[in-house]
Amino acid sequence: MGRFYKYRWQYAMILPAVALLFLFNYVPMAGIQIAFRDFQIGSSIWNSAWVGFDNFAFFKEPQFWVVVTNTLYISVLKFIFGFPAPILLALMINEVLHSGFKRFVQSVSYLPHFFSWIVVAYILQSFLTLDGGLVNDVIQKTGNESIFFLGSTEWFRPMIVGSGLWKEVGWNTILYLAAITAIDPQLYEAAKVEGAGKLAQIRNITLPGIMPTITIVLILSIPSLITVGMDQIYPMMNSANMSVSDVLDTYVLRSGLQQGYFGMATAVGLLSSVLALVLVLLTNAISRKINGEGLW
Repeated sequence: MGRFYKYRWQYAMILPAVALLFLFNYVPMAGIQIAFRDFQIGSSIWNSAWVGFDNFAFFKEPQFWVVVTNTLYISVLKFIFGFPAPILLALMINEVLHSGFKRFVQSVSYLPHFFSWIVVAYILQSFLTLDGGLVNDVIQKTGNESIFFLGSTEWFRPMIVGSGLWKEVGWNTILYLAAITAIDPQLYEAAKVEGAGKLAQIRNITLPGIMPTITIVLILSIPSLITVGMDQIYPMMNSANMSVSDVLDTYVLRSGLQQGYFGMATAVGLLSSVLALVLVLLTNAISRKINGEGLW
């Protein structure tokens, strides 16, 4: 009690943040029970009929497994290209000797992060539209036929992965650059004395030095395999590419808000959250077993 009184002002300063966390992260958890009730707009959650696991009948729907396949396909592609890209970019930026050019590269690579996905979608549509798009104009001038990028099932996934890289790769380098600056410079000086080149220094000093950061980012990135981000997918989704663009997030939106199946939509969201938690726990356990690093 004496310790609490001693630091009472510090505790008082974090109370608003704790209150907001409780209000917006814990209180809504009461809505989880919608997954087990026949809830309709206008009725109370507590008065809705209890239906048990009836809302989990989406497992029997063929469209659900198409949605799961699309989600995993896109999320795995984004992970394969999106996870190592900021590491490589951070390593390259770190090797830039001219401080002015280094700051310029960092600023240019960070800037797209501040664009909303709606803006990014508009930029993509402006460049890739069938009539008047810059890319199709270039294709036509080379003697080839225009490509309907925005409605193509073949080009949708590359567009999503590419736009995600362009928007976030620079911002994600911040953690790695901060970790690199924390490495003792004397290690590099000693390596130079021993005759180690740049690649040898990166392999034996830089990468081991940022490995704890890489591990933490890896663990925190695993839940994204379940949710690919509706804010990115939805603006680019249309009837022509829906067979590959319909993912879990859009399925939940369509089932809940558009069709009124709130119980089923909540059940899908609950299942996704549980799977994401399991993936985080497994990844953390494997990481601690392999290299002794983890979130806890």
